[in-house]
Amino acid sequence: MHLALYPRIRLGHFPTPLEFLPRLSSHLGGPSIYIKRDDCTGLATGGNKTRKLEFLVADALAQGADTLITQGAVQSNHVRQTVAAAGKVGLHCKALLEERISDATEEYAQSGNVLLDRILGGDIAGRLPAGANMQQAMEELARQLRADGRKPYVIPGGGSNPIGALGYVACAQELLNQSFEAGLRIDHIVHATGSTGTQAGLVVGLRAANSGIPVYGISVRAAKQQQEENVWKLVQFTLDYMGLPSSSVDRADVVADSDFVGPGYGRPTDSMLEAVELLARQEGILLDPVYSGKGMAGLIALIRQGYFKKDDNVVFIHTGGAVGLFGYRHLF
Repeated sequence: MHLALYPRIRLGHFPTPLEFLPRLSSHLGGPSIYIKRDDCTGLATGGNKTRKLEFLVADALAQGADTLITQGAVQSNHVRQTVAAAGKVGLHCKALLEERISDATEEYAQSGNVLLDRILGGDIAGRLPAGANMQQAMEELARQLRADGRKPYVIPGGGSNPIGALGYVACAQELLNQSFEAGLRIDHIVHATGSTGTQAGLVVGLRAANSGIPVYGISVRAAKQQQEENVWKLVQFTLDYMGLPSSSVDRADVVADSDFVGPGYGRPTDSMLEAVELLARQEGILLDPVYSGKGMAGLIALIRQGYFKKDDNVVFIHTGGAVGLFGYRHLF
């Protein structure tokens, strides 16, 4: 597995820190909890999408693109980072936002990531209703731009395709190297899973390295069976893209728990609120209300249920997005 074979442009600060959380670990009574700070990637307040964009933007530049097109929910961390990446390399960026929350507050609609999208120079080309075919809408926008003589490059929601997933294959290698240098045995990895690229990349990278470390995804949108199937499909596509045998990963390696989605994507839950406040007050680290907050809520519940051994070392992947808290100010 030779990732240097794939075009990559440096957009972030890597490696991101791997930190022990002593107060949270003590508060919850074990296991030992560590956090991989992918909220510290550095691109426009950071986040996990930066890793994916390093490969996606490099591919766009290799194809001679002059405009990036992408999509996401109104408070999309991915859109914010894509707009920032475009500006950093001199490309235009057009984004389509899906209004997944029908009763959103004015703060949700205009603050947080939306405010940063504007400051960063993103062109919000449209807001579509929940359930719209966002991929089709992006393709139509791309056709319009081509007719005008432009060269668009379409990035799927979350940057989750085989090229984007390479970012988390690389993260798996980075994390294994950090654990080696620190003399740290990693027993479990837990993270929030949504558009699937982060989980698929981690699973491929860890299995290709024969690490034996299981990845536990906490779904923030789809039900368990659907989320696992979505991740599994991208795992297979990524293996094929990298020229690795499909047998490199077993279906059982893909685990997604949907017990913490609550009433839906971007909808607050009591456990998310507890998780955000607990990590902030115990460790001075801010989570976001859509992804990492629900992911941490899942980790906390698993610990309380006795899922892990007391002497286990568990790594939580912080996918970033704390700027989204400003869209949920009324909850806090």
